[in-house]
Amino acid sequence: MSIPSIGARANVTTAIAAASQKTGIDFNYLLGQAQVESGMRSNARARTSSATGLYQFIEQSWLGVVKEHGDKHGLGWASDSIRRTSSGRFVVSDPAARQAILSLRNDPETASLMAAEHASDNKDSLESSLGREATGTDLYMAHFLGIGGARKFLRAMDGNPSQSGANLFPAAARANRNVFYTPNGTPRSLGQIYERFAGKLDQGAASAGATGLASGQLDARFQQLVQSLGANAEVVLGNEAEGQDRNWLATIDRLESAGRLKNTALPPVNPLRPTPETAKLAYLMLARLGA
Repeated sequence: MSIPSIGARANVTTAIAAASQKTGIDFNYLLGQAQVESGMRSNARARTSSATGLYQFIEQSWLGVVKEHGDKHGLGWASDSIRRTSSGRFVVSDPAARQAILSLRNDPETASLMAAEHASDNKDSLESSLGREATGTDLYMAHFLGIGGARKFLRAMDGNPSQSGANLFPAAARANRNVFYTPNGTPRSLGQIYERFAGKLDQGAASAGATGLASGQLDARFQQLVQSLGANAEVVLGNEAEGQDRNWLATIDRLESAGRLKNTALPPVNPLRPTPETAKLAYLMLARLGA
C-alpha cells in the first residue's frame, strides 16, 4: 500500500473538514472512516469489488448517493444523468457520463461530500428506527452492512450482545472472516464486533491527526469507568501515564460487548505500584480531561 504524501493528506483533510462543515457530520468520524477505508488515499481501489476512492464506494452506492445529493453540490449534470430502474438499480445510459461520474470517487472533495451526505441519510434513518442518537460506530455499521443490516445488527445487539455475529450475518461473515472471527477461528459476538469497529474508527482518526473520538462511544464509557472506580479514580489519575502504550483498546476489550463495564474489568488499584493497565486508564482519563 502506498503512503500518501504530506501534501496529499493535507488536501484530503481539508476536503473532509469542508464536508463536515457543510453537512454537520462529525469531522472526527469522517476522518476515521477515511483512514480505516483507504488509509487516506483518494485513489485507493479494492481488489475484490468495485470499491474505489477515499471512502471505498462501490458503483451502485456511489450512483445512488450522487443521484440523491449531487444537485445541491453542483453536480446536477451527474444527478440528472443517473436513472433508477424498476428493479432499484442505478444506471447511466451514456458510457462517457457514467465513467465521469464514477471517476469522481477519486476526487477528495466530492468523495468527502458524498460520504458525509450518505452518513447523514443513515443517521436520520437509524435515529428514527432506534429512537436514540446514532453514534459514529452506528454509522459505520450502516456503511459496512447497509442501513437494513445495521438496524438488524443494532437491535439484536441491544437484545443480546453476546450472540454470534456470524450466525446472524452468514453471508457477510463469509466475505469478512477477519471481522466476524478471531484469528483462531472463534466467532466474535455482536458486541465484540461493534467494539472493534469503535476502536478502529478512533485509532484511524487519531492516526490521521484528529484530536477527538470518531466512534462517539468513549465519552459515555469514560463516565461509567470513573463512576465504577469511585474513590480510586484519584489514585489512577495520579499515576504517571507518559511513555506508556497509548493504545487503550486493551481497556476497551474489558468492557461488556454491549458497552457495559464488567465487574471484573477493573484491575485492583495499588497506589504504591501502578500497573500497565492503570497507566492506560490514566492516559484515557487525562486525554478526556484535555491534559
